[in-house]
Amino acid sequence: MLMRFDPFRELDRLTELQNRSLPTSMLAMDAYRRGHEFVVQFDLPGADPSSIELSVEKNVLTVRAERTAAQGDVDEVIVTERRYGNFTRQLFLGESLDTDQIKASYDNGVLTVTIPVAEKAKARQIQVDNVPSSAKPVEAQSTDRTTAAA
Repeated sequence: MLMRFDPFRELDRLTELQNRSLPTSMLAMDAYRRGHEFVVQFDLPGADPSSIELSVEKNVLTVRAERTAAQGDVDEVIVTERRYGNFTRQLFLGESLDTDQIKASYDNGVLTVTIPVAEKAKARQIQVDNVPSSAKPVEAQSTDRTTAAA
């Protein structure tokens, strides 16, 4: 499973709310489970697909991407609200995910990462043995012996 708690994410949000003019390198994401896999989608509008990097090390998935400004050197910037530069996001993946089988695709500005659940973590049926009802527990035999004095 994905770890849902990120202590620094809330700090990043609070800082961004206080000063909207400061760019953040946080990637917005959605994560959900679909059957036997987890799907994570990152918003990367305008990012060059060749700049996207995914890596996994010790159950930490790292996503990096870059978006460059479209204006040239001679353009006069009137308003700039879109964020440019390098974007990074790390996810801590649980032990129940198969990090060797991760797949990723990029379409319409959304990076979709699919992580299957490991075979050892999937639910499985456990066979219940049928014990015949005619089998009765063996009762303890009495070993009480009395000896007569002669």
